[in-house]
Amino acid sequence: MNKKMGYRWRLRDLMADQQMFQTSNLVPLLAERGIVLSREQVYRLVTTAPQRLSMDVLVALCDILACTPNDLIQPEPVNQQIRKTAGAQAEPTPIASRRSVIRKPGKQ
Repeated sequence: MNKKMGYRWRLRDLMADQQMFQTSNLVPLLAERGIVLSREQVYRLVTTAPQRLSMDVLVALCDILACTPNDLIQPEPVNQQIRKTAGAQAEPTPIASRRSVIRKPGKQ
């Protein structure tokens, strides 16, 4: 049986540990490290788990929050919902995850 893994994105938790409660607090801190993202991009980065993340952004976040990638990304098994049908055996239905893409301004 295959075990599908997902992860929990802990950026918001680590920001709160540092008394950073507004996503816009990260914009100038990232810019100091050469990462220029709009307020909207930073909001999405904080509030949704990214499917793709540049190493530059990851390293900048780790520097800002004095943490490691292991602190930001917590692996966990993906839950499955069981679909029940009358007279048939239940079969698992995977829960779909949402994808997000973070791009540097000016790059398509």
